[in-house]
Amino acid sequence: MTMPKIFIVGGAGKVGRRLAQQLSERGHEPLSLYRKAEQRDELTALGATPIEGDLISLSVEDLADLMRGCDTAVFSAGAGGAGMEVTNAIDGAGLEKAVEAAKVAGIQRFLLVSVFPDALRDQERKDDFENYIKVKKLADAYLVASGLDYVIVRPGTLTEETGRGRVRADLAIPYGEVPRDDVAAVLAELVDRRPDVTRTIIELTEGEMPVSDAIARLA
Repeated sequence: MTMPKIFIVGGAGKVGRRLAQQLSERGHEPLSLYRKAEQRDELTALGATPIEGDLISLSVEDLADLMRGCDTAVFSAGAGGAGMEVTNAIDGAGLEKAVEAAKVAGIQRFLLVSVFPDALRDQERKDDFENYIKVKKLADAYLVASGLDYVIVRPGTLTEETGRGRVRADLAIPYGEVPRDDVAAVLAELVDRRPDVTRTIIELTEGEMPVSDAIARLA
């Protein structure tokens, strides 16, 4: 039996690595896009198939060639506070490129890790972060208009705490924090068991409901 293949853009990132491991454990074949040579062995150890490539420099056609044969694409890449230019290139243009590449590759289901709209609203407004919020919203809108079978996950502030597998997930919820482990668990659940959750935006924080139950409610 052929394992479902999942292409992870941002595969070497903190959420992407966790997702690759969880998908592998669930019997999927994650293909993780990475940029730095030292990331390859770690991705292999997590159960991923490492795919070398730079999202910024790849063309749509080249990225589509790497994606071809996959069932689902997940975009969890991000500039990580590297400045407006990099944010625009990865979170903005990079997402648009990945969406178009998925279309060329014949992939219909596309999951996007976005940002909670209330992120850091109670703190001093900085130009870099305001640009980040704007770019992420435009990226969400681009995916929604793409015609793909999308799910956009908007997690609250990401933490390194060990995930409990319990979350709060709905169309609109109060702002809060969420472990990266649990963001990956939600994505894995959407890929593995909930194809019926589609064309929706999910706000996500830590909570008390098991991931499987929280996502089932949104079907």
